Amino acid sequence: MRKQSTLWLGLCLSSLAIAVSLVAATPTSISAAPERAIAQNPCASASKAGNVGGPLARQLQGKPVVVDIYASWCPACKNIAPTLSQLKKDYAGKAHFVVLDVSDKAKTSQSEAKARELGLSQFFAANKSQTGMVAVIDPATGNILAQHRNNPNLADYTSVIDAAIAQR
Repeated sequence: MRKQSTLWLGLCLSSLAIAVSLVAATPTSISAAPERAIAQNPCASASKAGNVGGPLARQLQGKPVVVDIYASWCPACKNIAPTLSQLKKDYAGKAHFVVLDVSDKAKTSQSEAKARELGLSQFFAANKSQTGMVAVIDPATGNILAQHRNNPNLADYTSVIDAAIAQR
């Protein structure tokens, strides 16, 4: 019985090793920049989806809005922190930055009120569990221009923000 178990274990491990080597050897062809970032960072994701529910609040009009779903305990948030810091420096006065903190119940409640005030209620409700997510939004239409999760690639954000600024 013990020999049979050892044989099965050996076969399973061999099959696993073959499967892993086949996956590792499979070439990938990636052409779009957000997808390239995902290939470099398997935890990252990108999407360009929809609308936040309409135009944003008056105080956000005139400049692209960068929304960060943040939590102090989130590894992805720590990963993208240097990128967001650089964006805030590079686009000071040219873009609005909104941080919606979901670190705990109290902060989530405050962020929910802030989102409601800014016209981001639907967006926050749909994304509050997506920590480490950053979206660039057109405040006039509420259209999401880009949305990335755990993506520290500065160029993925600057290209979208620059295009939004150029359209103004």
